[in-house]
Amino acid sequence: MIEKLQHKYALSHQGAVDMIKAFISVTVTNIVMMMSAGLLYNLINDLLNGGLKKERFLFFAGGSIVVLILIAVTNYIQYNATFLTTYKESGVRRTKLAETLRKLPLAYFGKKNIADLTTNIMGDCAQIETASSHWIPELIGAVISTTLVGISLFLFFDWRMVLSSFWVIPVAFVIIISCSGAEKRTVKKLSGIKLDLSDSVQECLESIRDLRANNAQDRYMQKLEKKIKRVEDEALFSELNMAVYVNSAAIILKMGIGTTALVGGILFVNREISLLTFFMFLMVVSRLYDPMQITLQNFAAIIATGVQCERLDEVLSYKRQEGKTELTNKGYDICFDHVGFSYDDGQSVLSDVSFTAKQNEVTALIGPSGGGKTTVSRLAARFFDIDKGRITLGGMDVNKTDPETLLSDYSIVFQDVTLFNNTVMENIRIGKKNATDEEVKEAARKANCEEFVERLPDKYDTNIGENGSELSGGERQRISIARAFLKDAPVILLDEATASLDAENETVIQEALSKLIKNKTVLIIAHRMRTIANADHIVVLKDGKVAEEGTPAELSALDGIYASMVKTQTLAANWSM
Repeated sequence: MIEKLQHKYALSHQGAVDMIKAFISVTVTNIVMMMSAGLLYNLINDLLNGGLKKERFLFFAGGSIVVLILIAVTNYIQYNATFLTTYKESGVRRTKLAETLRKLPLAYFGKKNIADLTTNIMGDCAQIETASSHWIPELIGAVISTTLVGISLFLFFDWRMVLSSFWVIPVAFVIIISCSGAEKRTVKKLSGIKLDLSDSVQECLESIRDLRANNAQDRYMQKLEKKIKRVEDEALFSELNMAVYVNSAAIILKMGIGTTALVGGILFVNREISLLTFFMFLMVVSRLYDPMQITLQNFAAIIATGVQCERLDEVLSYKRQEGKTELTNKGYDICFDHVGFSYDDGQSVLSDVSFTAKQNEVTALIGPSGGGKTTVSRLAARFFDIDKGRITLGGMDVNKTDPETLLSDYSIVFQDVTLFNNTVMENIRIGKKNATDEEVKEAARKANCEEFVERLPDKYDTNIGENGSELSGGERQRISIARAFLKDAPVILLDEATASLDAENETVIQEALSKLIKNKTVLIIAHRMRTIANADHIVVLKDGKVAEEGTPAELSALDGIYASMVKTQTLAANWSM
């Protein structure tokens, strides 16, 4: 049961245990609340049968005090069991979600967009928190306590009165349950439409400059308005769909009062039940139906919450990347041994790839687009897990090593640099969190950052804006290289680090890179042949396989793919209008 609750409501083990305690506490509180009806029943019974004697008065007075104390105590326990434990569990859930995201392979993030993950972390967690504290325990507690009260009345009172009072409850639940499948599909569809809208809004904000430059903002806004209207229409349909069932169930519940009065009246006239029994059942149904109606409304919300629970459970149940937390490599040669890899869609990306990137050498990966170059570099750092074969770093199996531990040996410079809305100093310090200011500045000097940093208003303390919006592309790239200098890892991965730069910036950055890669194991991806002209070893990838391999001189002599690429780029460089 605990495991089932964990998956159904995205709970930890302790959270599932606490939810069961919440069910019990709500059930006990509901039963205690009914005890006052029992006291009132006995009081009226005494009044109708000879009046209230002194000892009975003391009994009722003491009983009332005891019931009040029990109500206070059980409500206090229920509050702790439903609210406080839920808020603690919500914190555990968010932390666990963050820890899980840290351990997931980067292939997972390739399938997800930012809006979706943000909704997981913020919106879905908040929705489940509300459901766990307000709705689910109340629903289960109401069902259990109502069942127990019904059984008790059936055993000690007229069964016909019990049926006339309680028949509406299972019917109302059947009505609500019958719509659960359709409601879940509607909520899933609405969630997808909302995510699509969030993506479009984010895209609009990020590309507003290009939209204005091409006079496309009006067309884009028209598409955005259609998506907003679609969200509105789907939300209205979802609410209307649920309202039909909830209101139908509420009407059925109200009918219970009528059937109780009708059956009770007939039985009383026929002298088959007493006036007191008739009165008690009218009192019970008035106490029972209002909370039950609220519970049924919550049941509709719980159905909708199931979608959020499934989304969170998908993340929490996704296979993590784990491994040894100690590095056992001897040296830093990167060896691909008959490696095969495919993404989740099953389409093969790499097939039987074998080569070695040796320590103290520059190994270049080149080839036509889509050949698998970037995939190879990502696999070397265990961004993804391979399907077959073996990748080793100094003899250590990469896929059996904890990714965070493994990456302590890697410095990576991507083509697309990610910077934070912080100072130059703190953006470089990402490479080594405990670095001193002087160490950061030394790394910046090696990466040729000083030239532009000195022009900034507050030098290294200048805030560079979101993703370095205050800097040029070349300046942003140099900060990325400075991080790599600061980290000073023995393995360097360079992914098109100069591909989108002008000639002047490319020259500056290549100077910085030449200093960075000394005495390292270097794996570089490049399309420009002049970038890898001095590489020690070149691996040509085509269609996920190693098509050619050797030194630049050896590959030129082969007159194959490499030689063709050099020839083509030479012609392009000499072309003029």
